[in-house]
Amino acid sequence: MSTVLNTNGTALTVPEISDKAAFKCAVFTAEWNEKITHALRDGAIEVLRKAGVEDSALFVQSVPGTVELVNAAAMAVRSMPDLKAIIVLGCVIRGDTPHFDYVCQIASQGVATLNAEGRAPVIFGVLTVDTEQQAIDRAGGSLGNKGAEAAVAAINMANLHTTATALRFASFRE
Repeated sequence: MSTVLNTNGTALTVPEISDKAAFKCAVFTAEWNEKITHALRDGAIEVLRKAGVEDSALFVQSVPGTVELVNAAAMAVRSMPDLKAIIVLGCVIRGDTPHFDYVCQIASQGVATLNAEGRAPVIFGVLTVDTEQQAIDRAGGSLGNKGAEAAVAAINMANLHTTATALRFASFRE
């Protein structure tokens, strides 16, 4: 097991992937606030590599902003059936207008809707913060890297889907 810094400043355990040969993951990163989002992306990719994921099993793509993450994830769910997990990474910093609320609502509701479909898990790695410093602290700073944590969640959820698929035709009570 590998470890990386997590939110509490302690080691974040990188889980093993149940079916490494079949594991494919898409990572979508919003370009808005790129200093932050690229650090989140790098943290996620670092964890996936530590788990043994080859670059050929990763689809890494940038999109213009956090709202567009939902469209990218929806496209991946519908058009890339071999994906075992999708990670969306963004950063929305509160400003003086209600724009923050709209963007956060669209992104969180969109990802929740995709997850409710029950296909590939879509991991919400979007920082919603009041200040740039709060974002820096969560993108590899004093509070760890939420991108790394999103990758751990992606692996764990992919493992859950693998286990559930294996049980699909088996009795639960045997």
